[in-house]
Amino acid sequence: MTLPAVQSSVASKENLSVMSKTFVNRELSWLEFNQRVLDEGRDTSVPLLERLRFLAIAASNLDEFFMVRIGSLKTEIRRDRDLIDPAGMTPTEQLTAAATRVDSMMADLYECFLNELDPQLTEVGIRCRHSTELTEDQTAYVEGVFDEQISSILTPVAVHDPSAFPLLQGRTVNVAVQLAPEEGQDEFRFAVIPFGKSELRFITLPSDGGFEFILVEDLIELFIQRFFPGEEVISTVAFRITRNADLSVREDDGSDLLAEMEDILDERKDSFCVRLEISDQVTTALQSFLKSLLRISDSDVYVVPGPTGFSDFMRLADLNGFSDYRYPHWSPKDSPRMEPGASIFDVIRAGDILLVHPYESFDPVVRLVNESAEDPDVLAIKQTLYRTSHNSLIVEGLMRAAENGKNVTAIVELKARFDEARNIEWARRMEYAGIQVIYGVRGLKTHAKACIVVRREPQGFVRYVHFGTGNYNEITAGLYTDLSYMTCQEDLGSDAVSWFNAVTGYSQLQELRRLVSAPVGLREKLLEMISLETEHARNGGEARIAAKCNSLTDPEIIQALYGAAQAGVNIQMNVRGICCLTPQVSGLSERIRVTSIIDRFLEHSRIFYFYHGGDRLVFMSSADLMPRNLDRRVELLIPILDEDCKQRVIELLELCLDDNVKARRILPNGSYETVSATFPAVRSQEESQRLAAEAAERAVVRKRMMFTPQSPQ
Repeated sequence: MTLPAVQSSVASKENLSVMSKTFVNRELSWLEFNQRVLDEGRDTSVPLLERLRFLAIAASNLDEFFMVRIGSLKTEIRRDRDLIDPAGMTPTEQLTAAATRVDSMMADLYECFLNELDPQLTEVGIRCRHSTELTEDQTAYVEGVFDEQISSILTPVAVHDPSAFPLLQGRTVNVAVQLAPEEGQDEFRFAVIPFGKSELRFITLPSDGGFEFILVEDLIELFIQRFFPGEEVISTVAFRITRNADLSVREDDGSDLLAEMEDILDERKDSFCVRLEISDQVTTALQSFLKSLLRISDSDVYVVPGPTGFSDFMRLADLNGFSDYRYPHWSPKDSPRMEPGASIFDVIRAGDILLVHPYESFDPVVRLVNESAEDPDVLAIKQTLYRTSHNSLIVEGLMRAAENGKNVTAIVELKARFDEARNIEWARRMEYAGIQVIYGVRGLKTHAKACIVVRREPQGFVRYVHFGTGNYNEITAGLYTDLSYMTCQEDLGSDAVSWFNAVTGYSQLQELRRLVSAPVGLREKLLEMISLETEHARNGGEARIAAKCNSLTDPEIIQALYGAAQAGVNIQMNVRGICCLTPQVSGLSERIRVTSIIDRFLEHSRIFYFYHGGDRLVFMSSADLMPRNLDRRVELLIPILDEDCKQRVIELLELCLDDNVKARRILPNGSYETVSATFPAVRSQEESQRLAAEAAERAVVRKRMMFTPQSPQ
């Protein structure tokens, strides 16, 4: 695919004065999103272990925020690039504002955990014991654990020369130790006990009931003297570091991409430190030592009043035996369209299929690949893979298809951040199985989700296609809200093949009949649709735009939406995460309403609806409204052509926009407020579960009532 000119997401000086009044800073908007996640953990109506999970998710989100976004800002400062963002802020100003917001967020997190969740967890039988709270039996038990396991696995490392100290891994807890000076000396001595990737964070304790545990750092503190016999230990403290992960692959030097990605993974291990989390029990001397060891400043230090590395507490949310303190188990329902025992090809041929995950099962997508692997009439499979599960049934099916003699091509995106190692492993396995593997597109990330099956049938070759808003990952398909669209319509099948071949062949993408792709047309298509709706409004017609996406940051799209609103277009947006648009500003965006839903499942689908004079044009997409998606990724915008499927997508979108239980209204300054309670209460995810369950039950009843005529003997 030929690369277009990449549009800059950085404001020019000419329009900066306008932008600074109309755009919310991206980093601060993301932090407001993460506060919404954290607030689910603070919501007393949420089940106890789900509250703990939301706190851990918020902490994990912050890890990635520091690794990528803060790492990027620090890199800009190191390179002395004082770029101004569309909101009018320099990198230094963004860092300062983000640090203040993070401090407030961490205070909320630990206040909630220490004062609310920890006491409640103890009441229901999940108890974290400190070293001073152990019973006699527990003390004897952990002494054995320390002698037999901890002292054998972990190794204390004395620090004589910080520049020669072994590498500390990011996002792992460690213990720093302060030792008394040697005789006749004045300087304290220091050591570090790295945990590495050890799974020893939570040590289970013997108890009469429930689940009791001690954190391994507390256990080390209890027996620290055994690591340093004959020495005077002054103090110990647990700490955790986060390293910069905003490292770019160099794709312009002709190097092997797979080898280059492996180098990137190695570089992340020793990239500069962007954050130090440390207990508030730290001594001044220990804190100074760690700052020197990690070469960081005071602004990089985050002192916390509880356990560091709170994202690790995600493990406790899934403890066995405590299901009463979680959301009721949800099993995705079979789509009413899926007939037991019927060929997936027969079902798709009977009419387009829309699946709404996780309310409906992802199994038809897996079936498409696995049936294709065994079907003698299937000649070829073409598939994109961005993020997959550890034991991917999709990938296993593709490999089996190749082993059965099918022509299988897979675009594996090696640059999918934090999934690079898994994708490298899958790529090698697929190549060994005989799959033609393409490592993405030079200079772009292949983020589109498409699977094409070419099948020989009596009437000729038929192309069966699956498009998705989510990844080919069976695990996240049960956790994320996404759409699957399965079809064998000629236009969509022909377009899908042309698009795929252009991507793999690095050729110029020809004009497609129905599909639209980034980075060569998706932005233009959206702007065209916004412009047409704007003209409808200016001509006195009814005009409406509704959309659902994960992020809205693109300045050009935002300006077009402002123009549409000023012309009279009613605009409703459901944006889960970052939203740089400022809604409901007089004279600018009073016709734009933006809400965000944080609930049990991660909102992930992207839907775009245009009233279009009553024609109602509906699209689903892999792309968010961000410069990276529109300009630097290979994405797809898919029109929903089947009228029944279109109506269902519209109803789903309206349901999300009507949510008044879990939705939060975005305010002009980027903060948010709860949506005013109205009757009836609408919780979109709960309602979607109910609708899926009822549809599945109706399908079962309908099948029971079918009459089968008796043939004459």
